[in-house]
Amino acid sequence: MAMKPFALCTASIFALGLASVAHAQDVPLNPSGDTASPDSAPAATGDAAGAFAEGGDAIVVTGVRASIVGAINSRKENVQIVDSIVAEDVGKLPDNNVVEALQRVTGIQVTDRGGGEAGAISIRGLTDPLTTLNGRNIFTAAGTSFALQDISANLVKKVDVYKTRSADQIETGLAGQIDVQTRRPLDFDGFTISGLARGVYSELADKINPNAALLVSNRWETGIGDIGFLINASYTRTQFRNQLLQAGAMVPFATQNPPAGSGLTPLQRIFPGDRNQNWTPGLDAGLPTAPGSTLNINGVATPYYLSRDAVISSDLYGKRTRPAINAALQWAPNERSVYTAEFFYTGFKQKTFNSLHFSFVDWWGNLGANPGSTFELYDGTNIIKSRQVGAVAGFNSGDTTTSKTDSFVYAFNAKWDVGDRGKISADLAYQDSKNTTSFFAIRTDRGPLDIDVDFNAGGGLPSFSFANQGVLTDPNAWTVGNLFDSGTKNTGSALTFMLDGEYAWDEGFLRRIKAGFRYDDRKAANFVRDQGAGALGVTLASLGGDAAFTNKDFFDNRADIPTSWVLADTRNMDRDAIRSLYRSVAPGLLLSDQLSFGKVFGINEINMAAYLMADGEISIFGRPLQLQGGARFVTIDTNYDYFDRGAGFAQTKVGTSSSKLLPAFTARYDITDNLRIRFNYGETLRRPDFGALNPNPILTGDLSRIGFGSASAGNADLGVTHSKNMDLALEWYFERNSAIYVTGFRREIDGLVVPLTIREFIPNNYLPRNETYTEFFNVTRPVNASNGVLKGVELGLTYFPTYLPGPLDGLGFTGSATVLDSEQTIPVTDAVGNITGNTKSAFFGVSKLSYNATLAYDNGPIGARLSYVWRKGFLRVNEGRSFANPIGIWRKPEKSLDLQLTWNVNEDIGVTFDAVNLTKAKQQEYYKFSDVGNAEQFNTTNLLIDRTFAIGVRFKFD
Repeated sequence: MAMKPFALCTASIFALGLASVAHAQDVPLNPSGDTASPDSAPAATGDAAGAFAEGGDAIVVTGVRASIVGAINSRKENVQIVDSIVAEDVGKLPDNNVVEALQRVTGIQVTDRGGGEAGAISIRGLTDPLTTLNGRNIFTAAGTSFALQDISANLVKKVDVYKTRSADQIETGLAGQIDVQTRRPLDFDGFTISGLARGVYSELADKINPNAALLVSNRWETGIGDIGFLINASYTRTQFRNQLLQAGAMVPFATQNPPAGSGLTPLQRIFPGDRNQNWTPGLDAGLPTAPGSTLNINGVATPYYLSRDAVISSDLYGKRTRPAINAALQWAPNERSVYTAEFFYTGFKQKTFNSLHFSFVDWWGNLGANPGSTFELYDGTNIIKSRQVGAVAGFNSGDTTTSKTDSFVYAFNAKWDVGDRGKISADLAYQDSKNTTSFFAIRTDRGPLDIDVDFNAGGGLPSFSFANQGVLTDPNAWTVGNLFDSGTKNTGSALTFMLDGEYAWDEGFLRRIKAGFRYDDRKAANFVRDQGAGALGVTLASLGGDAAFTNKDFFDNRADIPTSWVLADTRNMDRDAIRSLYRSVAPGLLLSDQLSFGKVFGINEINMAAYLMADGEISIFGRPLQLQGGARFVTIDTNYDYFDRGAGFAQTKVGTSSSKLLPAFTARYDITDNLRIRFNYGETLRRPDFGALNPNPILTGDLSRIGFGSASAGNADLGVTHSKNMDLALEWYFERNSAIYVTGFRREIDGLVVPLTIREFIPNNYLPRNETYTEFFNVTRPVNASNGVLKGVELGLTYFPTYLPGPLDGLGFTGSATVLDSEQTIPVTDAVGNITGNTKSAFFGVSKLSYNATLAYDNGPIGARLSYVWRKGFLRVNEGRSFANPIGIWRKPEKSLDLQLTWNVNEDIGVTFDAVNLTKAKQQEYYKFSDVGNAEQFNTTNLLIDRTFAIGVRFKFD
């Protein structure tokens, strides 16, 4: 596909290096806003201060206050609306990774806190921030974004969260941009060595984990200029335990006295489409819950009850390690140029073992003489709250998953001053990232057991027990069932070149012109392997003592449930020996030396962008009005190769091309020296993930015995999502170390991607031929079928009083609140997937209210920070339309109370204590759509969130 030509004259450098306020604590700013050592981030990361930079003395504070005040200064001096976190020294962020560090930033919402860390981030409710490292777009393997939790907080100098955009910033990411900045050797005056060592205790896993970092840097004055070298390494290990308790999905059952002609027996489960039993799974609001509601069964109006199909316990043990290295070599031959070569590596290794206990609660054949006494309804509904069920089936599954990722960034950057007013910057970077995973699981089955269950015994937690609990831990009572054996491989690479130039004036309306060009050649590929086998039929005990694992103390004694069960321990099994055993039922099963990956997709994407922008200034009522306007033109040419797993990896080629002109405008008016108002308009894009374009389905069998499986697939016709963004901010810097600000914003978004689910017949598919095999699937694909509006207000306050006496001096507060309102159209479909209309819904992942508050203290050798973050419940996702409950899965409010204490033994050594999730908060979900559903009657998952304590020592010698 032909690339669109560009003809641009560029003469530029990235604007002023206010990119690091932490820097400002050691190196004073010159009048232009650059540091004495020209070491700002690469071009095209965002115009940190542009022609608007203000001179002045650096704020010289230390400790906890230094990082908080540094964040104020960053916002104050920036043209765009930017919130920051600043580490005044290595290891001085009280968090394990960047995601956790960002949770205290205005407008940031952090979620998915399982696995011993926070795993997902949104800015003002949107979940697709552009992730950059020192201004360079970074990614993980075949994805389009980077897993920020892979960046240790120990490596970070500063993180900027851009809420608005200028024309010189990369165009993607509706949510904004998160730019992680690492240290460079010319940041320091000379030789520096600093580091930390911490021991982090995980309460749920009952393990102590190491967290360490070491930075060594030096600079030399030589005959050819200043030369500096820095290396910064980090290592973290986390052993964790995820404990999840779930009440299963809702399905309909006959009443205790079904009408004649229905063909049903008392409390019989009603399967969709079976014997003319008519009900449609996956309705938006589920089946009606009013007493006496009926279904048409064999032509008879038949009352029904709604109850859960299962109760589920998941006890997952995990261990992950994250090594990381950042190295930089800098040469400043004179005061007008600097050259920087950088290397960045992040590694990720994780192994998890999920001890899954699954019991059906849907049998009707052993009800006794009085079936009406075996259940209890919620008042005023047809929903069963608790019941006794005879002879239910159940299985356990021992699931081992391993994952390994290695990501490398190699970069070279050059900056030159051209004359007194011109600057040029060139940046060349190459990235390479690879991820591999494997999944090996053995299911074990038990005989029928009587169960007594309350689906919500209090606080959303189910309780249940069996008539013979001893069976759960007896390996002789479990037979070896299905084998699941699969893996993936993902690769990604990119070659990126950026060239930027600017010219500035001190007087007149026009103060600066800036232009630039970016070329990005991105490649990505995905590979899979998949095999399996049916049940062996032998007992678990027959595999030997080492083949079984029995957990204990599940769910921390917080629910009335079985806390121990036995299952196959797949962690250290000889996999080929197990595969050989299963060859008795699946002769075609492959051994390790025969396994190979099949290619699912390969993508080559060329992205070229050019921008032109200008800064101007006029005086209104004697005060400066500073203006910045520009536009960015983007072209994207993409070639896709997709391979169908269900058709022998048959190849399909797809090519697309698109272009877009994206304007941006900012006005900043200083009402007084300390009171400022600013307005921004900009347009951004969200390009679909590569996997979301793959039209070939990934199939999951009929695991819950509902008559069909589920599948996910991409959509090769998926287009970009486009957003028009407006922000208006008022900021009052009422004291040197204090500020209050309020920002109103609105996002008008076209082409939002929403899931569309269609029932499809896929015969002779690749699933293993066992009891979960099916040829009918609910296939969910993404479509650009929604438009939406997101609007809200942010309020932030940082206050360090200057009048407090004696020991209270150094006490301060920082906090923020974000109020969001969102609405998007959601397509309504008929039974075959045709869109028949639209309904309204909130955005996925948007909490209407979130806030954070930090009480900080910094006096003498003592530093302290007590932080509380809270976000209101939100719609997380819609489930796969397989059951009778409302399709929306809502997260209950989330919170975390964290503490950091520091004792500075002297100027060089400090001792730290950190505690996370002091209140032992849980993560809970429930079913809801529109006004149907709630956390009491429609409760579903309950996940324990770890509480951790850490003690550490950090040092710095220079």
